Amino acid sequence: MITVLATKKLTKTQKKSFENNRLQVVDKNFIKTKIVPFEINILNEILLFTSKNAVKSVLKNSNSLTSKKCICVGSKTKKYLEKKGFEVIDYRNNAEQLANFIITKHKEKTFTFFSGNLRKNDLPKVLIENNVVYNEITVYETYLKPHKLETAFNGIAFFSPSGVSSYLKNNELKNEVCFCIGKTTAKALENKTQNIKIITQPSVENVIEEIIKYYN
Repeated sequence: MITVLATKKLTKTQKKSFENNRLQVVDKNFIKTKIVPFEINILNEILLFTSKNAVKSVLKNSNSLTSKKCICVGSKTKKYLEKKGFEVIDYRNNAEQLANFIITKHKEKTFTFFSGNLRKNDLPKVLIENNVVYNEITVYETYLKPHKLETAFNGIAFFSPSGVSSYLKNNELKNEVCFCIGKTTAKALENKTQNIKIITQPSVENVIEEIIKYYN
């Protein structure tokens, strides 16, 4: 039987999708996140979110920010923001696309970026290079949670660059197909393997759908 490793815990429904398509899945959390206290000294016109974890932290800290307009990464983060009362003026599939969108359409605006401690430099780098006014606030922390695995897998699902780093701490890639939730995650696998499939619409469900399609 085809066996796939998911580098995060899945819901019962998500695991059932594998079972219904004659695939075996092993799911383990390779990272953990922690909301951290923070202060907002400067709050600019538009809020930037690249993860749902950042939204959760902001909401725990203050409910008064829902009057602010937002731009975010990912349709799931967009839906979550809207569910919590935020106005999302646009979203993109990854941080690189988000940065290019900002400098093309909103360069004259000012931004507050709510981030995690291990965030990649894609977004800030473009904003700085194009003289976009922004400030950054770290609102959650990510920790690696490595596991040593003896099982051989046909495929591995990666959901973040941190998940890739954590997996590679105690394991090597051989002939596994690596299914990545987006370009940023795939970039973390550079020089490690050529066997990479990038999901164009980043969500856990779409990663699962792509895996099922690949093996059936």
